[in-house]
Amino acid sequence: MEQRIHRLRRRMEESDIGAFLVSHPVNRRYVTGFTGSSGVALITATEAILITDFRYLTQVKEQAPHMTLVQHKGPILETVAEQCRQLGVKSLAFEQDHLTFSQHQQLEGFLNGIATDPVSDIVEELRMIKDEEELSVIRDAALIADRAFYQIIQEIKPGMKEKDVALRLEILMREMGASSSSFDIIVASGLRSALPHGTASDKVLEKGDLVTMDFGAYYQGYASDITRTIMLGQPNEKQKEIYDVVLEAQKCCIAQIRPGITGREADGVARDYITKHGYGDSFGHGTGHGLGLEVHEAPRLSIHGNTVLAPGMVVTVEPGIYLPELGGVRIEDDVLITESGCEVLTHANKELIMID
Repeated sequence: MEQRIHRLRRRMEESDIGAFLVSHPVNRRYVTGFTGSSGVALITATEAILITDFRYLTQVKEQAPHMTLVQHKGPILETVAEQCRQLGVKSLAFEQDHLTFSQHQQLEGFLNGIATDPVSDIVEELRMIKDEEELSVIRDAALIADRAFYQIIQEIKPGMKEKDVALRLEILMREMGASSSSFDIIVASGLRSALPHGTASDKVLEKGDLVTMDFGAYYQGYASDITRTIMLGQPNEKQKEIYDVVLEAQKCCIAQIRPGITGREADGVARDYITKHGYGDSFGHGTGHGLGLEVHEAPRLSIHGNTVLAPGMVVTVEPGIYLPELGGVRIEDDVLITESGCEVLTHANKELIMID
């Protein structure tokens, strides 16, 4: 954690920030290691202060011993202002995307003349590059998702409800060590598989359905995210065609992912392949997104993805085709950008699995 604070201070220096208030819980966890539900971090060139209330004093000492602990008894932002005055802070940078308007007004009132400076993505940019400790946990989260998939395909069958499959995946991942799923599990079958975010419903799985399962394990604070589409029974010609196109688009994209290309360029590989085969209008979302403490974080693999990929980034690669009159296919893996290319972290079989 001290290394992360060191990196943050270098970033602050580059941006001419003398004091920085970290209020977003995920960013606070990244910087401090503290997982409690209430607290903020105040970082300067020489001080690293964690402000929280009585409930978390022992927890902070255990999780963030490198931080100076300050207990607030009144409003937490009032204590922030008191610390700023004690440190001689002239201007306080804050996370403009995470502090509400009313909180900012309150903060300015407590600061009473100390300037505030809205900034964006200071910690988020640091979070894009995962350290070895983070990568170890993400690998474990990916393994849990893989194992859950291999188990669910032993159990899934016509007659089950989508909700039953989603619940079983949740139970399996928790039994394997996850604290929860990374997000509301998507199980979408038949025509519903054409819904990219078709959260599991009461629909009964039927023979002839494509079944898309999008799920992930939340493990020790980090998320995995995997999608597999399977077939109940034998696919018809069109179902097999769109599956093969999506699979090849995903493989082509992974083969081209490497340091130095942008998220937009990576997205273009999958998008161009799908478009060349006549389904460009049926692929309406980005090819992928960053993965870490949050299941959706920077960088993006999309037409808006201007970030240059670099070693240590973890992204998803998840092209899809969605036909309302037929159903849909999405295939997704978690991928680590390496020095020379990339490494796929999820290994569950993605050739078309047919279950009678």
